[in-house]
Amino acid sequence: MRLLVINPNSTASMTQKIGLAAQGAASAGTEVIAVNPLGGPVSIEGYYDEALSVPGLLHLIQTTPGFDAVIIACFDDTGLDAARCLTDKPVIGIGEAAYHFASMIANKFSVVTTLARSVPALEHNLHKYGLDARCARVRSSEVAVLELEHPGSDACNRISAEISRAMQEDRAEAIVLGCAGMADLAGRLAVEHGLPVLDGVTCAVRLAEAMVGLGLRTSRLGGYAPSPPHKLRATA
Repeated sequence: MRLLVINPNSTASMTQKIGLAAQGAASAGTEVIAVNPLGGPVSIEGYYDEALSVPGLLHLIQTTPGFDAVIIACFDDTGLDAARCLTDKPVIGIGEAAYHFASMIANKFSVVTTLARSVPALEHNLHKYGLDARCARVRSSEVAVLELEHPGSDACNRISAEISRAMQEDRAEAIVLGCAGMADLAGRLAVEHGLPVLDGVTCAVRLAEAMVGLGLRTSRLGGYAPSPPHKLRATA
């Protein structure tokens, strides 16, 4: 099985970290192909960055051969619906995967994400997925995405402090980490706080393996039907 794991931003060091987390969660015999666009935003923090990163994401799906499923490794689930129109292979967003997993192991969960401007997009997705009632709150740790790439930063401590507040104020029974760049923090934070802490990358890998194993494919009816080729115009 080959999983195409796409980091929609252009920061290669983050892609490497995501790839290691994905491969660590994968079963024996599963190959992880972790890639990112060469151009576009270096981080995705809000609606504008998300929109700019979608063309690069879609191009990678169109030009990478031989995958069995796609994982979109941005917690905003950047371009998820558009990507499902490009292939009938399963396409999984790490946010969607983590939310569903959390809803099955806790009565309510909180999300700890990066900057405040990312919060509305995540709240919108929770409503779209029908899981907003299960989420106590989407919290900002005010940690910029690229801070997670600097070993000397205090990003983990600030995320940990927000988890403590979520437990006390939201009565959260589980925490979902709201950024692919936090993939390496889930284990230590779960031990530190004594509750499940979910990373979307690893959740998506296991979900993708299950979907491929069951032979499930994305429906070609309705909203995920392929766009007719005649609608695409060549640019000058």
